Amino acid sequence: MSRYKIIINPVSGRGTGGRVVTLIEQTLREHRLDFDSVLTERPWHAAELAQQAAASGFDIVVAVGGDGTANEVLNGLMLAKRAGSKNVAMGVLSVGRGNDFAFGVGAPHDLSEGCRVLAQNRRRAIDVGLATGGLYPAGRYFGNGVGIGFDAVVGFEAVKLKWLSGFPSYIVAALKTIFLYYRAPLVKIEYDGQTITQPSLMVSIMNGRRLGGGFMMAPHAQSDDGLFDLCIAQQVSRAHIFALIPKFMGGTQATDPAVKTGQAQRVVVTALEGVLPAHADGETLCVEGRELTLELLPRQIEIVTQSPTPER
Repeated sequence: MSRYKIIINPVSGRGTGGRVVTLIEQTLREHRLDFDSVLTERPWHAAELAQQAAASGFDIVVAVGGDGTANEVLNGLMLAKRAGSKNVAMGVLSVGRGNDFAFGVGAPHDLSEGCRVLAQNRRRAIDVGLATGGLYPAGRYFGNGVGIGFDAVVGFEAVKLKWLSGFPSYIVAALKTIFLYYRAPLVKIEYDGQTITQPSLMVSIMNGRRLGGGFMMAPHAQSDDGLFDLCIAQQVSRAHIFALIPKFMGGTQATDPAVKTGQAQRVVVTALEGVLPAHADGETLCVEGRELTLELLPRQIEIVTQSPTPER
């Protein structure tokens, strides 16, 4: 019988994580799962708990929270794997703001359905990205995507909006960012033998498909195909940024001449003029970075999911 470690972030989703602890535990007992639950107490605690769980012989570690919690658990499991622990599967119960990682790997948004999926224990292997640079010279793993430039600043601003949550908070933050961050840095983007040098408003390196709870940065991405999906927007006017927002919501931005797309296994982004604000799965990589290297590691982690393919 599989042993589950349930790692709950009580402050995720404006405190939703703390409010659903009893519900989650009752539902898991109804499914007769062998589990142990624990609450996180500080940043990076989920990563430490996940690493300890892997070393202690748990079979599945479940992140209960949003993208930040999932990212920490993913990092903990990857660090444990690197240290020689046995492969441990990862599950997700979504109670956060964006839940983009869960969306990309096919984990249900509904909690009761998520618990049922955990009990069924169907798995598939996914790729994992490694971002090196900024605040993480030794690297930080990510499961969904890295955003450099405009979308990173949108995420930073969304966190400040205490009166809003979910996708609406990202919409408001995006509108605010148009007036805060519209002068793109001159960057060199190197990927799989190609080089682009241009003022880039935004560079998204995606393993999943969505950021910000509703922006389809890479609508055709597959998290197990061994490739990043790239979305690169050059410097445009404020009016053009307004026009791009609905395209990103619908996943049709590739039709815009200011947007380039592609695929790669390794990407290096260097600021030639200006700096790089960047996030990985919504977690800050840097505010004024100079260079970031992104590498894709194929099929590193098994995810407990409702289907063998991501949600469509």
